[in-house]
This record gives sequence, structure tokens and C-alpha cells, in this order.
Amino acid sequence: MLNVFPVPAFKDNYFWVIDDGRFALVVDPGDATPVIAYLAQKSLTLAVILITHHHADHVGGIGGLLDWCDDRKIFVYGPASENIPHCTHKLDDGATVNIISPALSLQVIDVPGHTAGHIAYHAESQGWLFCGDTLFAGGCGRLFEGTAAQMRASLGKLAALPAETNVFCAHEYTLANLLFACAVEPNNAALRSRVERDTATRERGEPTVPSTIALERATNPFLRWDEAEVKLAAARASSGTFGPNAPADLVFATIREWKDNF
Repeated sequence: MLNVFPVPAFKDNYFWVIDDGRFALVVDPGDATPVIAYLAQKSLTLAVILITHHHADHVGGIGGLLDWCDDRKIFVYGPASENIPHCTHKLDDGATVNIISPALSLQVIDVPGHTAGHIAYHAESQGWLFCGDTLFAGGCGRLFEGTAAQMRASLGKLAALPAETNVFCAHEYTLANLLFACAVEPNNAALRSRVERDTATRERGEPTVPSTIALERATNPFLRWDEAEVKLAAARASSGTFGPNAPADLVFATIREWKDNF
């Protein structure tokens, strides 16, 4: 049986550790120190590092983890089109990552937008998605290197995954994202219920993630560009430059710009 644990770091990052009780892999370790502490506490042997994109808070701990492992071979997987430190396996869209220990098979999904080469890892048999900074609980990543059209297409790929898929994103942004979502869709009952649940979760000091694809489809405005209330909200945010029947990419771009300045 595989375990998944969020190692908190910095202000709001999560580094996801997957283990079988003996061997472990870590997703997006931006800092080695908390990962090493967790692995040592659990007596786990690091075997694999998975990287979704090149930002420092996702790759900054790779070198420290490799040093901690001395001369033991650690496989580092990352996007082929980005400069990932110590990367041993460069991955393109559609690639399959087969890990022996812990035993796990992941499909690579190209999801540009936040960065040009961002990828996500989908473990279909477990129903897990590790999506870095592309899809967040209640939100999505900023467009640092890609376009709104790219990000919408990327999110469309993730939204098409099975509804029960667990979404393991890389930051605890949920309550801030849901506050914005309520500004976009104030009449969304599922969203209001989610706000209550996730607020209580954070008050207990617990992570609000993983989420699920079903929950994101129901409450995340960045997956709901075809919903009437989202279209109307985007039209109002555009100060009347377009109406509620605007193309989806324009609706999405307007909502994303609105969130940037919210």
C-alpha cells in the first residue's frame, strides 16, 4: 500500500512524499531540509524525485537531497523543455514513468501556461494527479510564461480526467482562491458549502488538499468558463468591452486578469 503525505514548507508550499513504507519519492521539493526530516523520521529511503516545472520553490531542494543520499543513485524526472537541475529523465507529453520502488506508474500530461514546459503526473490506477502550479484547489496558476489560451487548454485536459481523481496541488491557496470564486459565482451553492468545509479544515490546522476533479469542476471558476454566471461575471469585469457570449479564451483571460488584481 502506498502512502501520500504533504510536507509543508515556506509560507504555503506542499512537497508531496509517496512511500511504500520503505522507499519514497518526492514531488517538487523546493527545500531539502523538511523533506530530509520527514524521510528520516519515517526511516524512508529516497529513490525518485518528480518535478513539474522549473520555479525555485519546486526545484531548490534537489541538490540538497542528492547530497544527503551520498552516492546512491536517485532518479530525477522533469519536463524536457525546462532546465531542471540534476535531471536524469526528461519527459514529454504522453510519456509513462514506471517506478519500481515505490511501485507506481504515472502518465505525463503537458500543461503549459504557468510556465512554458510545465507538466503534470497522473497515476491513473491510484486516481492521483500531481499538477504543480497549474490547477489549484479553487484556482489556477498565474500566467508567467504561457498564454490564457494555453492555460485554458491545459486545465481542460485536467478537467477531463475521471471525476474521482484526487488533485495534489503544490500550494495552500484554497481559501484565498475560494474568496475570489465567490466574487465570480456568488450564487453557486456547491461553492458556498465548500467555503464552509475548507474554512473549518484550515481552522483545525489541516490541509485543504487533495481536492478532486469533481469538486473543482463544480466550484473552480477556472474550469467553469462555459457557465452562464461565469460568462456574465467576465463580461462585467471587462467593463462592457464584450458580452456574455464571448469566446471561451476571452472569458478565461478576463477571469485570470481579474484574479491577478483581486
